[in-house]
Amino acid sequence: MNGTSKLNVESGTYQSGYYISLFGAALILLWIGIFKFTPTEAAAIKPLVENHFLTFFVYKTASVQMVSNAIGAIEIIIALLLIFSVKFASLRRYAGIGLIMTFLVTLSYLFTTPGIWKIVDGVPVTDFFILKDLMFLGFGLMIVQNNKK
Repeated sequence: MNGTSKLNVESGTYQSGYYISLFGAALILLWIGIFKFTPTEAAAIKPLVENHFLTFFVYKTASVQMVSNAIGAIEIIIALLLIFSVKFASLRRYAGIGLIMTFLVTLSYLFTTPGIWKIVDGVPVTDFFILKDLMFLGFGLMIVQNNKK
């Protein structure tokens, strides 16, 4: 690969895209994290959490709302790590790892939650809100890889 075909990470377009992605991911995580503190969202995520091989046991030790609050707190912390990583580069790696872990788990709900996939007009469909996490997973991988930036 010659030098002209490599991505120029110093370009203004790259920098703009990076910060739009960073603040967009932080905003969505903050928003969803705050929403986890509501009874509506706590009830909505219960089928996902209780059918997952990593989290099935949590409702035996904590209430539906307490579990949702804990997940929301984790999402808010990751969002804050993203925001503060703009000023404090040492936080960037932790934010990226948090994104990767969070979105690997949420994407795995597509395979562990009964009834999440349906066939509509011959096309498999799901709750597409989870599929957005593919992009966030990719952004987390970029952050961890590009930690020196």
